[in-house]
Amino acid sequence: MACIFCEILGGGREANFLYEDKHHVAFLDKYPIDVGHALVIPRRHYERITDMGPQAVGDLFSIVPKIANAILEAAGADAFSLGQNNGRAAKQIIPHVHIHIIPRYNNKGTVWTKRRIPNNDELFELASKIKGLLT
Repeated sequence: MACIFCEILGGGREANFLYEDKHHVAFLDKYPIDVGHALVIPRRHYERITDMGPQAVGDLFSIVPKIANAILEAAGADAFSLGQNNGRAAKQIIPHVHIHIIPRYNNKGTVWTKRRIPNNDELFELASKIKGLLT
């Protein structure tokens, strides 16, 4: 089975990128749990975080605060949750290491399973707003 995230990195699938550096990218989740839900991934394919060395794990997590702060501001969120699953039994759907940054809103609660699928214009507009805060 092909890796969807590797296809995104290779240009074979579209994504609304928020952040890019030599080793990592962040983009909006196409099926967000809430507005601003983003994924931070390493460019190199690792199926599980246990496949990565300590330095690679540290480097990946070190960019999360910067991206989370921009998402909070752009989306007007009150807080955020982080998620990182490893393996099918842990509900890892895409077998490529990724960290979920899920904005949370006081007026909505913290639902993990209810998803609203935004249209491409909504995703593009929000991604542009977040990207602007990261530059």
